[in-house]
Amino acid sequence: MLVCQCNLITQKEVEDTIIDLLNQDPWQLIVPAKVYHAMKKRGRCCGCFPNVVETIIRVTEQYHRDAEQSAEIICYLDRVRQLRDEFGRKFNERRSTGHRAA
Repeated sequence: MLVCQCNLITQKEVEDTIIDLLNQDPWQLIVPAKVYHAMKKRGRCCGCFPNVVETIIRVTEQYHRDAEQSAEIICYLDRVRQLRDEFGRKFNERRSTGHRAA
């Protein structure tokens, strides 16, 4: 599945990049810009960033659950999800409600 149409980046590429970053340092802060930089890409329209944030949260949560460090990270990720639901969803991809993709 394509995550970024501007750069033709797939979900699998984003997930693999996040796992590579977590293997380097499991407790680093991973943001979309860091993921794109690791892939040697750049955000163009940045409409995909909210979806990349969701992928970062999901992959990080699974990574730490597999490493049995879930107690600390799961609480933090739940808080990030709560904030995202409160503030981030209504401006998803910066498109109005009536916008239709071609």
